[in-house]
Amino acid sequence: MNLALAFAQSARSDTSKTALFWGDVRYSYGQFWEQTLCVAQRLESSFGVRRGDRVGIWLKNCPEFVPVLFGIWQAGALAVPINNFLKPAEVQFILADAGIELVILDESMKDGFTKLASERPGLKAFFVESMAGHVGKEAEPRADTAEGDLAVIVYTSGTTGHPKGAMLSHGNLLANVESCRQVLEAVGEDRFVVLLPMFHSFMFTVGVVLPMLIGGSIVLFKTLHPPKNILMEIIQHRGTLLPAVPQFFRALAHSAGPVELPLRVCISGGAPLPAETLREFTARFPMPLLEGYGLSEASPVVSFTPIRGPWKAGSIGVPIPGVEVSIQNEAGEMLPARQTGELCVRGGNVMLGYWNQPAATAEVMRREWLLTGDIGYADHDGYFYITDRKKDMLLVNGINVYPREIEEVLYQFPGVKEAAIIGIPDARKGEQPLAFVASHEGVQLEEKGLLEYLRERLAEYKLPRKVVFMAALPQSPTGKILKTELRKYANKPVQRPGDGG
Repeated sequence: MNLALAFAQSARSDTSKTALFWGDVRYSYGQFWEQTLCVAQRLESSFGVRRGDRVGIWLKNCPEFVPVLFGIWQAGALAVPINNFLKPAEVQFILADAGIELVILDESMKDGFTKLASERPGLKAFFVESMAGHVGKEAEPRADTAEGDLAVIVYTSGTTGHPKGAMLSHGNLLANVESCRQVLEAVGEDRFVVLLPMFHSFMFTVGVVLPMLIGGSIVLFKTLHPPKNILMEIIQHRGTLLPAVPQFFRALAHSAGPVELPLRVCISGGAPLPAETLREFTARFPMPLLEGYGLSEASPVVSFTPIRGPWKAGSIGVPIPGVEVSIQNEAGEMLPARQTGELCVRGGNVMLGYWNQPAATAEVMRREWLLTGDIGYADHDGYFYITDRKKDMLLVNGINVYPREIEEVLYQFPGVKEAAIIGIPDARKGEQPLAFVASHEGVQLEEKGLLEYLRERLAEYKLPRKVVFMAALPQSPTGKILKTELRKYANKPVQRPGDGG
């Protein structure tokens, strides 16, 4: 089995069924299958794409993303989703690293492509607008691609140094999709609400590949503004599963929108879900909000909070079917419950390695275990908890301090909208925590009050040295707070809410 064959089985079982909602426009499975064949035939006949070639997908969220993706697999090539928020220089690195000679994009990206092509002679463009009116000739789905063959190269965010390309096979993605199907109890009648960028590994697997392989539907948004339109469109198209980032669910909990939504389950991913956000959301809405955990190197989903509970605040849940998670020390020894160490993952979803980087691959693989770089522990019920990133952990007077523990307390303070902790050098203690906070609109926070609140709830050595107030904390396109950017502000004067920054 491979992804092209799996999609063909789904698409041809009911060609009239709506595969994707795009405002008032509906795309059927039959249309998507014809477009998939059209893409595959164009790749092979017009661009000379052959089995194993890497093809870049540089698209904003659009319906064409689906047939482009499956068309690449139908042609036997590898898909390389490219972050459409990247600048041409950043995209240039990915093209060179993956050896990409063809990029699929739309007319809105034409200027960016011109810059890329000026520095990369021979780079070719396939504009999705050229698919209009073209119908792929009926062909059998590709059956000669094996599960062990590469399907996609997902580039990590590259918050430190250049991004690395995680190599995921057809089998990796098929395994992860099947595991997610089971834990989410997903069926063909489900409609997946897609708000996040489709290039992101979380949305790529859970919001695009999963619904298309089970015969479900995608509710795709043309714009996320104004926010109230999101809720109205979810109601209009009867969305049932909503994967999003914690910030969206926090905003939803505070919104003035309707409480009666057709959603049966919400999934938080891409960043840690603050316990306070979970409490606020579940107090207002009847559907479960599940925290998921994963990383690109694991296709990406590793664990979920069980859909029927119990739900434990602050926990990333339990491993999905077919995946093992352990807590290990530096020597690779398994640690018992409640002891803190590095989360390690093993299963059919774990990548084959980093593209052209055997040394980097060896650094994160140990006896079939993927070393995630996340620090955490398991409780006696087998639920896992992330305390922080290995590289973000602070050493204060030789004692481990985990930023997320402090952040969780900050989120409980009335008026705090966003919070993040970084470490700054300290001649006497080695490191000290520094807090960055953004407040809700119209709320004026005071450093003294915040620090007193923390002092009542945290050990003295965990207290931030000071609080830096910002209008909004810098975030990635998927809502992850960028601590690398915050470190640039560490020596700046304290700012008040509304000052920008």
